[in-house]
Amino acid sequence: MKISTIIFGLLFMLFAALQYNDPDPEVWIPIYGAAAVACLMAYTGTGRWWFFVGMAILYAVAAVHQWPPAFEGFFFGELKMHSMNIEEARESGGLAICTIVMSLFAWLNRPRPATARL
Repeated sequence: MKISTIIFGLLFMLFAALQYNDPDPEVWIPIYGAAAVACLMAYTGTGRWWFFVGMAILYAVAAVHQWPPAFEGFFFGELKMHSMNIEEARESGGLAICTIVMSLFAWLNRPRPATARL
């Protein structure tokens, strides 16, 4: 688990850094920064399962809300976008990645029943 928290933490820091040139970096840098902080909390063991569930729910709601009215793909090979639908699809995809990672951390930190003593 420690390696996955480091990998995802670095990934979210990279996502945040790439938002610097975005038209609305004041929105997206904190979103990915919060995911990076959550990875740090998972790494240090200070995050609780319910915290990660809450983060996953917030990211999932935001991903659904951000989904474009007409999906035109992500077009990662293109240097520029043809429409806002592509930008919104990319943003929704990033939020979906955050949702998956926070759900994974919630599952890994879930409470486990105490084993019965013989």
